[in-house]
Amino acid sequence: MPDTKPILHAWHIDEREYRRQEERRGRRYAYTNIDPVRTALVVIDMVPFFVNATPYTRGIVPNIQHLAHCLRSAGGTVVWVLPARVDRTSVGDEFHGPEAAEMFRNAGGTGPLQDRLWHELTVGADDLLVEKSAPSAFFPGRCPLPELLQERGIDTVLITGTVTNVCCESSARDAWILGYRVIMIADANSTGRDKDHNATLHTVYRSFGDVRATSEVLGLIDESVTA
Repeated sequence: MPDTKPILHAWHIDEREYRRQEERRGRRYAYTNIDPVRTALVVIDMVPFFVNATPYTRGIVPNIQHLAHCLRSAGGTVVWVLPARVDRTSVGDEFHGPEAAEMFRNAGGTGPLQDRLWHELTVGADDLLVEKSAPSAFFPGRCPLPELLQERGIDTVLITGTVTNVCCESSARDAWILGYRVIMIADANSTGRDKDHNATLHTVYRSFGDVRATSEVLGLIDESVTA
């Protein structure tokens, strides 16, 4: 039988970075516990255009599904963020080239938001579905997500999805700037190459939030439920 094990990035954080944070704050991770009710799983751009682009993105689907199920069951919020179809701009055409600009403009697909998600992802009845018209889901005026999370009393965001070093990193940075506790889930984000993925993990861990594995975050959720 063929090997159906998901293909995931070979991710890592340098030990010197762990030591640096431990020396600064006395612990490896900033956030040693989470309240599921005040936590949102933010799933970015998991649409066919991006999921089909690399096996790494197809590989993170099971982890995202597991995280969504567990957080949802614990009373947390799951958010599916999709690219909006926006007007072309002269700057975008100049930067990408007209053909690529039009391709990216249509990357999110058309029709109801739920129908545009990757078919293996399950949307819960109380999940949020939103569009963003910028790389970041937290950039003011480009996505309703910050206001929706504020209404639900969310203070912690778990960043997942694709592309690690573009929309996911942009969202993590802006979420931190807006005052959220940010946790980027290393094996539930994806891009084209390990070195690009790990460069973002390094940046986020150093300056904007924690970087944890899916299993570790599931453990934090379980600990809060059984406490």
